[in-house]
Amino acid sequence: MSPFSRNCILIVLIAAAALADEAGNRPEGSAPVVLDGITLFSVKTWVGPYSPEIRAKAISDRILRVGADRTAPLNNITINDGGEYTDITAGDRPLLAITDADAKAAGKTRQQLAKEYKPIIEGALQNYREARRIKNLALDVVLMIAATIALLALLWLLHRLGLALNRWLLSLHGAKIRDVRFQRADVLTASQIIGILSGIGRAMRIAAGLVGAYFYLVYALSLLPWTQTWSATLFGYVISTLAMVFRSIADYIPNLFVIVIVATIIRYCIQLAKFVFRELGNGNVAISGFYPGWADPTYKIIRFLLLVFGAIVIFPYIPGSRSPGFQGISVFLGLLLSLGSAGAVSNIIAGVLMTYTRAFDNGDRVRIGDTTGDVIGRTLLATRIRTIKNEDITVPNSLVLSSHIVNYSAQAKDSGLILHTTVTIGYDASWRQVHELLIAAALSTADVSKEPKPFVLQTALNDFYVSYEINAFTDKPNEMVNTYAELHQNIQDHFNEAGLEICSPHFAAVRDANRIAIPDRYVSDSYVAPAFRLDLANRARRKTQGA
Repeated sequence: MSPFSRNCILIVLIAAAALADEAGNRPEGSAPVVLDGITLFSVKTWVGPYSPEIRAKAISDRILRVGADRTAPLNNITINDGGEYTDITAGDRPLLAITDADAKAAGKTRQQLAKEYKPIIEGALQNYREARRIKNLALDVVLMIAATIALLALLWLLHRLGLALNRWLLSLHGAKIRDVRFQRADVLTASQIIGILSGIGRAMRIAAGLVGAYFYLVYALSLLPWTQTWSATLFGYVISTLAMVFRSIADYIPNLFVIVIVATIIRYCIQLAKFVFRELGNGNVAISGFYPGWADPTYKIIRFLLLVFGAIVIFPYIPGSRSPGFQGISVFLGLLLSLGSAGAVSNIIAGVLMTYTRAFDNGDRVRIGDTTGDVIGRTLLATRIRTIKNEDITVPNSLVLSSHIVNYSAQAKDSGLILHTTVTIGYDASWRQVHELLIAAALSTADVSKEPKPFVLQTALNDFYVSYEINAFTDKPNEMVNTYAELHQNIQDHFNEAGLEICSPHFAAVRDANRIAIPDRYVSDSYVAPAFRLDLANRARRKTQGA
């Protein structure tokens, strides 16, 4: 057998023994008999005051002394069967004594156990001496030098490959490696891409060098008999890590099946809910009392609840979920979330309640508190309103729910929104004429509906004038500001054309001989303002009487 093969076998044997001990495969209470780091067999029973550990240590020492004594022949290992013991000796040197308790623990007779141990001891002693022969040691040194040269060659080759890779990447700059752009923004420049690829290549070269150095060290230490145990230990680190990973993966496979099954069920439940609520939203399926506008938010709520339920079911099957550290972090994050999301939760609840109270929809003209405008967006957290001045206002849902909501669009399409405004006219004007003028002004307004017909209410009989309220229907609530403006203009035009004064705001004036208070273009050419009269005679008479 070549030194290389022999050393590899020794490394594997030592590493396997270490893994067996680590995995707990060694019987409880047993102690290994070891030579050159290789476990030959185990001692399991006590003999008088001597524990299995003490016995195994003594047997290992005796076998080692025989192996180290080159004058001791290896062809005279014999089995001697006594009354209470079966001895294995090397010439006149005792190696171990097998008792009835040892045989019973192994499930064999003393003679069978001795015949099993004898070739193991002979092979171990033969390997021990073979590894320490001058010829083999010299060959091991040569192999170590060759391994060192191979490692240096590998490192030099990796260095040269790195330089060649960098030159090749630079040659592609601008040709095949160009800037990555998204619209007008530079996501990655060509130089950054080359730097990233060069960094990846450098990391791969470093990893390859470390792997080569690791295997070089394992092999170099395995060449000399005095360092073979270190080599096996170093090799066992990787083997034990890989074994642990594979064991963890194998143990996790049942949990993985549970996660896959639960995730699949949740996925199809979400798809089923999506199909049902899509049909409800499109009106293809109708449920009494369920409005189509509820379909999308209800689907989102059910999807969220299904995901939460799936996460709760899957959580115990996630690797590390039962560890105290993972549980502590989960509790900490839950505490932070509960403390920091009180406002968010109240807004979410308010958003859900507003959805099912059908307070308004996107596009409706509403007044919430002091804000009037069109609803341009709703989320679970806030409502966005665009005012008539093109101002976008974001109102938290909790504030919306606690305020009075006026929806101008709710009945506009069906029965129409009533726009109303008030004018004050003096008592000298005929109320019938005022009604006709107000209705005519409303009907001449663009967005006022002809049916139902506008109507007038006399809301107050004040000291100086009568209050008339014109009520007109419209189906365009989003244009109500412009409609109001045009309606006011038409009221002014119609009253001026009829020669009636609008006494708002009211004023005090000496009207005798004053000119009528309407625009000039509405005054007829034949109109003559009456003269201003002052009765001085009556005034003098009153003064005389008072004196």
